[in-house]
Amino acid sequence: MVDHAVNRGGHASLADRFEEHRPRLRAVAYKLLGSFGKADDAVREAEQRLSRTGPEHSDEDIVDPGRRLIAAVARVCLDMLRSRESRREDPWDPWGAGEPGRSADPEERALLAFLDTLTPSERLAFVLHDMFEVPFEAIAPIVERTPAAARQLAARARRRVQGTEEMPEPDLGRQREVVAAVLDASRRDDADALLALLGPDVVLRADAEAIRNGATTAHGAQRVAEGLADRARSARIALVDGAAGLVWAPTGTPRSVLAFTVLDAHVTAVDILMDPGHLHRLAVELLPE
Repeated sequence: MVDHAVNRGGHASLADRFEEHRPRLRAVAYKLLGSFGKADDAVREAEQRLSRTGPEHSDEDIVDPGRRLIAAVARVCLDMLRSRESRREDPWDPWGAGEPGRSADPEERALLAFLDTLTPSERLAFVLHDMFEVPFEAIAPIVERTPAAARQLAARARRRVQGTEEMPEPDLGRQREVVAAVLDASRRDDADALLALLGPDVVLRADAEAIRNGATTAHGAQRVAEGLADRARSARIALVDGAAGLVWAPTGTPRSVLAFTVLDAHVTAVDILMDPGHLHRLAVELLPE
């Protein structure tokens, strides 16, 4: 149980400090994990870990009491990211990434999609430093690197994330051309044409229902092309929340959705959605071919 008493020296209790910093800690965890539900789990786990190790204070804690709490939450998130990367049967869900009761907007999903292409250490270094101004000296021990190496992790991530403000492709006509080309290449079994439409770091994700129905997640053009072609072949082009996508609707009701993120005429992410709860929240408009 967390001790609510005031610690020696008159410092606020660990529970009080967590309550004071909880919104910021939750924001850090959300950017690292892409889910408010997972973020809440991470913050709770960090609070429990700190309560077990005892409320020791360093001079740095007194100057910046949130620093130690952010580091604790970041360590939990790093463990969760590494576990997710190794298992992959627990897919990240960008369409359930928003606050409870609302889906993330397209720009938010696009940023999270880019972050999901990073390694866990790159993602942590980039998010903590670039989004929350945590110095590399504090990030280094979390990722078990030197401050210089942590700086390199963030720089590498930054180069890959540059341009996310433009996501998704703002020109709907151009976006629709790319998605239509994916559909055409899939129907013609033209692997080379399909590969040419995919970015080198493209990711293929799937919600839990799609996984149960045989979908697999993938990273990289070759693997994504293999997982995408069969599902795209029988689909129809549609607008999915105002963006071009593909829909399988054998009886007129969407049963499966392929949502695309397009940048510079290349597909950078595809989400396979089959969960009825996800599909119910989407605005889907079938388009003539």
